[in-house]
Amino acid sequence: MEEPEMQLKGKKVTDKFTESVYVLANEPSVALYRLQEHVRRSLPELAQHKADMQRWEEQSQGAIYTVEYACSAVKNLVDSSVYFRSVEGLLRQAISIRDHMNASAAQGHRYPEEPPPPSSA
Repeated sequence: MEEPEMQLKGKKVTDKFTESVYVLANEPSVALYRLQEHVRRSLPELAQHKADMQRWEEQSQGAIYTVEYACSAVKNLVDSSVYFRSVEGLLRQAISIRDHMNASAAQGHRYPEEPPPPSSA
């Protein structure tokens, strides 16, 4: 046999052999086996990531609730400023009355005493 013919037949044989190996390596049962191995190796890590994410979600939800509660409290304080101003006015009025009563007492005026409460006999 001649050299070029021999090379051609050798190339055909190696091509067929390579194709057969490629088919065997990519056969569905081999692919499923490789998939199973991959899942077996990566599943524990994925489960740990899932548990971590759930824990972080719970912590985040708690933090969100705390922030929302704090914002609500601040808003209520801002809304209650009207009442604080009203209390401040009443306190100023009470201090003014007290000062007026002290000044009158210093001048000798007496305020009538309140009558005693009725007895429950």
